[in-house]
Amino acid sequence: MTTLNERLEWRYATKKFDATKTVETEKLERILEAIRLAPTSSGLQPFELFVVTNPDIRAKIRTVSWDQAQVTDCSHLLVFAAWDDITPERVNMMFDLTNDIRGFKNEGWENYRQMLLGIVADRGTEANYQAAARQAYIGLGAALIAAAFEEVDATPMEGFDPVAVDDILGLKEKNLRSVVMLPLGYRANEGDWLVNLKKVRRSRENFVTEIK
Repeated sequence: MTTLNERLEWRYATKKFDATKTVETEKLERILEAIRLAPTSSGLQPFELFVVTNPDIRAKIRTVSWDQAQVTDCSHLLVFAAWDDITPERVNMMFDLTNDIRGFKNEGWENYRQMLLGIVADRGTEANYQAAARQAYIGLGAALIAAAFEEVDATPMEGFDPVAVDDILGLKEKNLRSVVMLPLGYRANEGDWLVNLKKVRRSRENFVTEIK
């Protein structure tokens, strides 16, 4: 049985996708569910996910992404978009959802709600966005691991103009800002200079410090 770490050894930042291959719906849904289940600070889930398959929209995104072919050649383009602010309405939405799903109110939880409302109010809009964006990267990590587990290729991408992508996807109207993109698909049989190169990572001794 193949282990998860063997899948992570297999994966790499794919430079050339086979545009004729499509990720199976079942695999895609499991990757999306892994992102949805990813942990976030205070359980707020302060980002949303856009799955872009429309070829015209992807062509527009490619023009503001340094002409990177993965944007148009992949099977599905995931765009992680963070809340532009952690507002009281958004905090209350998630706390109320928790109460609804669990079926009860907890005094400690409600006290924590009030404390968090104070924290985000003091922090301000831009700092709240930055905090939300960092949570989106947790979702990205879950996506990369899930994709590797499913043997689906993926390429995390920050090389794009976020303001332009926001405009293309109409994110400003949704009070969201694009953070990072993740093309999903299958590597091409040839033409990718990176595919057969050894994975380079620092040794455990130079990476892990144990404090006992």
